[in-house]
Amino acid sequence: MRPISLRALTRPLPARRKPPTSRPYAVQAPGAPAFQVFNRHTKWLQKERAASNAELSRTVDGVKDEVARRLCERLLDINPNRRFPHVLDLGANACNIARILTEPDPDPHSTQPVTEPLATRYSITDITCADSSRTLLHRDDTLAFNDAIAVTRDILPSLESLPYAPASFDAVFSSLSLHWINDLPSVLAQINAVLKPDAPFLAAMHGGDSLFELRQALQLAEQDRRGGVSTHTSPLADVRDMGSLLQRSGFALLTVDVDDIVVDYPDVYALMQDLQAMGESNAVLGREMGGMQRDVLLAADGIYRELHGNPDGSVPATFRQIYMIGWKEAPGQEKPLPRRSGQVNLKDVLEGGS
Repeated sequence: MRPISLRALTRPLPARRKPPTSRPYAVQAPGAPAFQVFNRHTKWLQKERAASNAELSRTVDGVKDEVARRLCERLLDINPNRRFPHVLDLGANACNIARILTEPDPDPHSTQPVTEPLATRYSITDITCADSSRTLLHRDDTLAFNDAIAVTRDILPSLESLPYAPASFDAVFSSLSLHWINDLPSVLAQINAVLKPDAPFLAAMHGGDSLFELRQALQLAEQDRRGGVSTHTSPLADVRDMGSLLQRSGFALLTVDVDDIVVDYPDVYALMQDLQAMGESNAVLGREMGGMQRDVLLAADGIYRELHGNPDGSVPATFRQIYMIGWKEAPGQEKPLPRRSGQVNLKDVLEGGS
């Protein structure tokens, strides 16, 4: 055995080096990281492929056009003396909002129909349409509505980071794009920042039990044929969640409501083909790659018809929309009355009381 030197045991320890004043590597900022649900690149590819066939893409725009029309009609609830010369359409798809704003007679079923386009009624002269898909954004850039309103098309790398200066817009619209956002609280806060004081944010998104018939049929078919369930449809926000998120993002005078659009299809295959042509296919991270197995599709079609089929043999597809209006706070802005300050009982009014 080698003898141990007493000098080695009594030798003083080397001086401890001082830590560097700055770290030579990047660290994450404080706070919880954004939870990633959707693959943004996959969603971009789906939109690009859907818009590459312009004629087919236009044939499946019925739901998007109807939602955009119902969203724009909510402008009629705003004081007609308000003016919104420069607006932003975030997630503009094929500029459906811009086209609807230039159409005459936006609410033909009203007892007092408005015959002039909403863009004229509210002095909307410029609209910035922003989306990540160049092909979809420019799909209709040769149509007539481009001459009725000044349209600026901005291609953004991501809808989750807005490049606009604070207080840039008199109003912000968003139709059927927010349900693909990963960090929704951050995007809502950015929208609030780019709005001018006392300016509105009007949005519509798929939510709640949208396409519940398809979800149920696919889950039961996979459970029966494969003994398990994989992710084929996206998770969606609930109406109560959106009200809370808008409030947390600084919006005031909130209005949130739900509306259903039911579309009949000959079978489940036609429904899924339309979703693909609309660019609304599944883009969830970790989804099963490749096409769905034929036996699963056959089982899903039979289950769909058995549980939800119409007497004429078609199958209904329910698109549930969450519509929301929020206003950026401003000094002197009208405030809602405090709770329990009402002087009239709503029950008496509904029952015909005085």
